[in-house]
Amino acid sequence: MPPPALRATSPRGEGLNVREQFPAIAGWHYLDSAATAQKPRAVIEAIANAYGRDYATVHRGVYERSATMTRSFEAARGAAAALIGGTAEETIFTRGATEAINLVAHCAPRDGRNRVLLSQLEHHSNIVPWQLAGYAIDVVPLTGDGEIDLDAAERMADETHAFVAFAHVSNVLGSVLDARRAAEIAHKVGAKLLLDGCQAAPRMEVDVAAIDCDFYAYSGHKLYGPTGIGVLWGKGELLAQMPPYEGGGAMVDRVTFEGSTFLEAPARFEAGTPHIVGAIGLHAAIDWVNGIGLDALHAHETALVRECRDALRAIDGVTLFGPEDSAGIVSFAIDGVHPHDIGTILDDAGVAIRAGHHCAQPLMDHLGVPATARASFAAHSDRSDIDALVRGIDKVKRIFAA
Repeated sequence: MPPPALRATSPRGEGLNVREQFPAIAGWHYLDSAATAQKPRAVIEAIANAYGRDYATVHRGVYERSATMTRSFEAARGAAAALIGGTAEETIFTRGATEAINLVAHCAPRDGRNRVLLSQLEHHSNIVPWQLAGYAIDVVPLTGDGEIDLDAAERMADETHAFVAFAHVSNVLGSVLDARRAAEIAHKVGAKLLLDGCQAAPRMEVDVAAIDCDFYAYSGHKLYGPTGIGVLWGKGELLAQMPPYEGGGAMVDRVTFEGSTFLEAPARFEAGTPHIVGAIGLHAAIDWVNGIGLDALHAHETALVRECRDALRAIDGVTLFGPEDSAGIVSFAIDGVHPHDIGTILDDAGVAIRAGHHCAQPLMDHLGVPATARASFAAHSDRSDIDALVRGIDKVKRIFAA
C-alpha cells in the first residue's frame, strides 16, 4: 500500500494536505530535496512579512520594532537549538553547514593533535575545511551496503586524532550513522565528534545530548527554510575555548586601536549584521516540520524509499546504491546511460532529480562510477512521484535502445 499523504497543521490550526502547501511544485515531480528543499507557504509568508511588515535591525536599535525583531531573531535561535535537543546559548547562526564546519575546523581546540578521522562517504564540505585547516586525514571505509564501518573506525581511532567527523545521513546513499557509537569511539581516544546533520535534521529526530556529540551542523535550506542560514551547535565548554572566526561588529565587547575584547558565544561567532530574515524563515520552517512531526516524516520518507527501490529494482539495467533502509534518498544508475542524460530526459518528463557526483567525489571513486542519479524525497512526496520516475526511466531506456 502506498504511504498516506502527510498532513500538517497550519497557523490557523486546520489540517492541510502537505503537497498543496508547496506552490512551486504544482504539476511537477520534485525529487531533489536532498540538494535543496522547496518551501511551504508558511515559510514564504514568514519571509515576506519579515521583510515587508516587521523588518528592522536586531541587537542595536532602541526603538520598539527593533526590540520586537530582536526577540523574534532570538526565538529562532531557540527553535533551531530545540530541534536537535540543544540550548540557545550553545547555538550559532552561520551562512550554512559549510561555514559551520569551517568554523569548527579552524577554531576548535586541537589539544596538540593534528589528525581527523573522516569516512569514505563524506560531502566535500566535510573534507575540504579540514584540509584547509591543516589536518591530516584518515579515511574510514564503508560496509558492503554503504554504511560507515564503525568497527574499522574503532580500530583506526587513536590519540593522534583531534576529531572524528561523520555525516549523520549520507547525502548520496541515505545510510544512517549509529551516531551514539561514533561518539563513544571518538571519546574513547580523547577526540571530539562533529556530525554533519544536513540530511538528518530535516527527516529524523536528533538529540545531541543523547548522542553526546561535541558539534552538530545543519543547513536551513534543506529543512524547508531559506538559503544563507545554517546552524552550528557546540558544547558550551568547547565554544568557550574557541577564538572568533571573523571580526567585526556585534561580536565585540570593547574595541580600541590597541586591541579588542570579545563577547561570549554565540555572539562571538556572529560578526556583522546577521541574516535576520533567514533566521525568521528558518523558525517558520522548524515550526512547520514540528507540525508534521519528524517521526511521521521519517516514516513517510522511509516508506517511499522502500517503494521506490522495489520499483527500480524491477527495471532491467538499473543498479541501486546504498542500504535498503536508507533515509529519504535513492541513488541509482542505468547501464550504458550517463546520469546527466538520465536527468535531462527525466526533466523533459516533468521529474527533477540530481545527477552528478553530489559533492562526494571520493565516494564516486569508491563506487567505481563517475556519477549517479539520485531521487530524494520530502514531506510533499507521494506515490505519484515514484510513478512518474518509473515512467521517465522507461523513456530513458527506450531512447537509448533506439
